[in-house]
Parts: sequence; structure tokens; C-alpha cells
Amino acid sequence: MKMSIKKITTLAMLAAIAYVVMVFIRIPLMPAAPYLSYDPKDIFFVIAAFLVGPLEGFIVVVLVCLIEMVTVSTTGPIGLLMNVIASLCFVMPAALIYKYKKTTLNAIIALAAGVLGMTGSMILWNYLITPWYNNMPREAIVPMLPTIFLPFNLVKAGINMALTLVIYKPISIILHKSGLLDERQGKVKSDKEVSEKKTSEFSPVPIIVGFVILAVCVAAILLFKTQA
Repeated sequence: MKMSIKKITTLAMLAAIAYVVMVFIRIPLMPAAPYLSYDPKDIFFVIAAFLVGPLEGFIVVVLVCLIEMVTVSTTGPIGLLMNVIASLCFVMPAALIYKYKKTTLNAIIALAAGVLGMTGSMILWNYLITPWYNNMPREAIVPMLPTIFLPFNLVKAGINMALTLVIYKPISIILHKSGLLDERQGKVKSDKEVSEKKTSEFSPVPIIVGFVILAVCVAAILLFKTQA
């Protein structure tokens, strides 16, 4: 894998933003489970993967999660593993699908696959590992899967999807216009001009879809609060 200095700079910037928002933004979503909190780092992971590539996104996820473990996390290697699995199960399906065809519809499909990937992986994780890690009988965890872990991770991943749809294109346009993300080399001039035109195009559809999904997630959070 060979990357330009500009792409490395872009990835480093997005990794730094992911780390900062993880440190300073932690929002409990469910009063019934205050130990579960939302942070928006996965948004910047998936943006890195969308802009540069799935492998590069993988590296950013692992790097930021490692730094989180040695700086602010209190859950040790198990927490690191959980963070990496959760983030990768959101980022990698989305990045691989979006890489195949970079359209608005495919971005929505890709992020929806990421939502399902994260939600499913965390259900499996909590079923298999949480009883051992928390020294609890599995019988005590099973009722929590559909009532706590499923809705929490579905809403968490839904917020990630919504906010990614809202901010991805503006960030992409800014980075391309700044020169941090170069067009592919070796194309004839007309191809480059077409690519640059597509990069600068702005569609309101992802933002509209993002705000609709965000509204649904906020409604779900309010429902959680009324049921507490």
C-alpha cells in the first residue's frame, strides 16, 4: 500500500478528529443502561474509508482505538477488542459497498449495511463475551439483548449513518478543493475535468435522508427516556 503525503495528512486529520470527539462527546442514550454511551468517532472512521479506501479506514480504526485504550479507556484489551469490532463492523461493510459504486444511493445502502453490521456484531459480542467479562450468568444477559443492547446499538449506528450522510459530501468537497485529496494520476485532461465536476456536485438528498434518520433516532431516545 502506497499513499501520498496528502492522503496520509487527510487520514491523520480525520483520526485526530475521531479521537477528540470520542474524548469530549459521550452521550448516554438509555436511562435504563447509563453505562452505555454514544460517541461519534465512527463517523470520521467511515468518512476516512469512503475518501481514501477500506484498508486505510481499517488502519485508522485500529490506531485510534489503540490510542483510546492507553489514554482514556478503563476497559483494557477487552474494551479495545470491543471498540475495534464494533467500529469495523460499521465501517468495513459500508466502505466496501461504497467503493464498488460511489453514488448517493449506494452510499445510503452502504451505511445501512454498516448499521446492520454493527448492531448484529454487538448482539453477538454481548451474548458471548459479556457474561464472562462481567462475571454474570448468560441467563441474565439474554433478556437484555432485545431490550437494551439491540435498541442501543441500532440507535447508535443510526446516528452514525445520519450524521455521515449530512457531513460527508461537504467534507469531501472541501478536501478536494484544498488539494489534500488528488484526483487519480494518468488520466487525460477531459476525464479529470469530468471527475472534478462530479466531486464538486452537491446533492441535498443525503442531507435530507440523514436528517430523517436522525429524527427517528431522536424519537427513539425520547421513547427510551419515557420508559425509564
